[in-house]
Amino acid sequence: MENIQKNKRELIGLIVSDKMDKSVVVQVERFVQHRVYKKFMKQYKKYQAHDEKNICRIGDTVKIIETRPLSKLKRFRVGEIVKKAV
Repeated sequence: MENIQKNKRELIGLIVSDKMDKSVVVQVERFVQHRVYKKFMKQYKKYQAHDEKNICRIGDTVKIIETRPLSKLKRFRVGEIVKKAV
């Protein structure tokens, strides 16, 4: 049987915590328009992601990919590091 990849969500965000073993917390930012005032505002959401090799550090920008549930809160894994922290 072929290994067919379905449509998985890919998000880009900033790592805000790497204190766990093989896990990181990624903060994803998005712009939404206010319903009444039509002003664009930033909204943030934090996702826990699986980092198998513990290579990500705080401040890195990473791409996370949706996957099967890995634990109670982890539904994403780190796909690639887009930009390393200085």
